[in-house]
Amino acid sequence: MNWRLWRAQIAAILRLELRKTLLGKRAIAVYVLAASAVLLFGMHSIAAGRGWIRCRADEDFLLYAGFFQLFYLRLAIFFGCVFVFMNLFRGEVLEKTLHHYLLAPVRREVLAAGKFLSGLLASVLLFGAGTALSFLIVCSHVAQIRHQEFMAEPLPAHLAAYLGVTVLACLGYGSVFLVMGLLFRNPMIPAVGVLIWESITVFVPPLLKKISVIFWLESLCPVQVPFGGAGKIFAISGEPASPWLAVPGLLALTAVLVLLAALRLRRLEINYGAE
Repeated sequence: MNWRLWRAQIAAILRLELRKTLLGKRAIAVYVLAASAVLLFGMHSIAAGRGWIRCRADEDFLLYAGFFQLFYLRLAIFFGCVFVFMNLFRGEVLEKTLHHYLLAPVRREVLAAGKFLSGLLASVLLFGAGTALSFLIVCSHVAQIRHQEFMAEPLPAHLAAYLGVTVLACLGYGSVFLVMGLLFRNPMIPAVGVLIWESITVFVPPLLKKISVIFWLESLCPVQVPFGGAGKIFAISGEPASPWLAVPGLLALTAVLVLLAALRLRRLEINYGAE
């Protein structure tokens, strides 16, 4: 096992793919999704500062927690990972460029690892920055309302928790969509199925909740948001998972799915005429 060669190849693939992911045309949608939290809470802070709306400091962090769990995790990061990870291989097939990698003297397991790490790094950079900046905007706004020290109380721990959940979300969803991009000719159809399942987990029994990625992510959020609305009577509550179980579980899921992607890539044969 030539680990030095494999590390060098992964680093080369990582640099090439990271440039394509962050600077390609498909990256525009990912930038918009990542910046959605910053734009929303920036406008909220400006409107409150000019007196256009009234807000209470004790409700702002609950508002942020609800936005993070209901929109940023379930939609922004979800679709961001769809755009990033599904195109790592499927996009190359559609552009008829994947054969350049397959003809190169590089193991396909190394290729899968390099591409996955490039997608992971790009998504963590973008959505991690969106999470951090939006949370800091909320902290600054609340500090002005309360006239107290910026980032006081347990806020640094909350910021670290939100960033950790963002990284794990990119790991979990990224590995799922990496595999889908290799297994399905039209991966958007199973992606819609995953989205529907992740959206209805609040209504399924506690045992079935554990099959979803969102259950483990929400268990790690520092502020738990109660489910409300007309569907509340149909919601089934469940105990959040322990961090000592949620974090290793998501890491194990990622490892298994990336291994599955590498095995699928070893048997991959390209026929551009069939696409």
